[in-house]
Amino acid sequence: MSTLKQYDINKIFLISVLALFTSGLSFALRGSVAGDIQSLYLDSIDMTNSAMMIGEILGVAFLGFAITLFIGSPILNIIGIGRMLALAAFCFISGTLIVVFADLISTGASIYWTFWIGMGLTGVGWGCTECAINPLTATIYPTEKTHRLNILHAWWPAGIVVGGLAGLGLGALGLSWQAKFFIGLIPAIVFSYLLLGLRFPPTERAAAGVGFGEMMSELIMRAIFLIWFGALFLSASTELAPGQWVDITLSHTVGMPGIVILIYVSALMFVMRHFAGPLVHRLSNTGLLLCSCVFAALGLYLLSIAQSPFIAFLASTVWGVGVCFLWPTMLASTSEKFPRGGEWFMGLIGSAGALSIYFVLPKLGAIFDQEKLQVAGGAEAFAALEGSLREAAIASAAQVSFQSAAIFPLILIVVFSVLLLLDRVRRVKSKAPSVAIPKI
Repeated sequence: MSTLKQYDINKIFLISVLALFTSGLSFALRGSVAGDIQSLYLDSIDMTNSAMMIGEILGVAFLGFAITLFIGSPILNIIGIGRMLALAAFCFISGTLIVVFADLISTGASIYWTFWIGMGLTGVGWGCTECAINPLTATIYPTEKTHRLNILHAWWPAGIVVGGLAGLGLGALGLSWQAKFFIGLIPAIVFSYLLLGLRFPPTERAAAGVGFGEMMSELIMRAIFLIWFGALFLSASTELAPGQWVDITLSHTVGMPGIVILIYVSALMFVMRHFAGPLVHRLSNTGLLLCSCVFAALGLYLLSIAQSPFIAFLASTVWGVGVCFLWPTMLASTSEKFPRGGEWFMGLIGSAGALSIYFVLPKLGAIFDQEKLQVAGGAEAFAALEGSLREAAIASAAQVSFQSAAIFPLILIVVFSVLLLLDRVRRVKSKAPSVAIPKI
């Protein structure tokens, strides 16, 4: 702990907060402009598969996130935390500009790939951010990891709130979707400026003298880590996939813009994540994760049947309470249970979550497309639908796509129940008094 005194811990944490705020802002803005991109560009390319295409464009941000975490985490100390955060800022800025000027860069069907590249770069920026700030926070706050990681990750939904409100406000003013997406540049420029001249500590693993080879070998020695890897794959699908999908779908079912629901849930998460410490003290990390999944499963089901603003807010409250603590508590659990795995294990956990969204979002889009065509009676029939009949087909598709996402927390309820039982058995054994065997 004494070596940390030579670093500006408050400024380091502030930069971490701003970088994650930028990630959340970018997430919200991607969701806010997705409908415009689909209707203005993708429908003219392939109307029957446009939902799957926008799912792929949104999903590539998570692919960029996953690849960056997987590659960048084990070499974080080689690159340096400061350089990793500078790279994050560069990717946020360049990716945003590519998306904003996509219709100037390319035309016709090729614009799909311009959006794909731009969104992918914002995902790489997000990956560089979490590659650095998660082990960094565990390093500068070694005795309160779960609490501090939850506070840090409260600024992810804060970014979503600001992005969602900005999208609604600029839309009400009649400004273009490009104007909405452009505001993602502001916090990226701010935290890149704050990085100038700042020194960062080595990660907790490096400071403890655990070598690179030992960190790599830990994956082979601790096979139970694969369970946690799979658990975050599913928990991210429970939180982030519906979050990115909510504006496209709920706007057709509850009589209000779906982004309003996302803003409300994000504000709820921002407040609740500041109280993770007392909850973990009472429930344990695994107990908190189990309770979260029960609420998340119920919330997703209720969202799938919501047909009014009141029911939508009730359902989203239950879902928000459920998903609130999943991501940061999984990261903290990984750091505590696998300390020798260091920043690589935290990066692997994050990449599992991102990969899940890369696969799940297009799947949700495909389910959505299939259901809307089935309700309408085929592609030609759907194209001919207008007014309330078209809205009814889309509403049915939205409900089915949300119901399909509810399977993820249901699986996790079983997984975390088993892990909680194993934790309690291990705790009982550790407290059992040893019996001396008399010598004969």
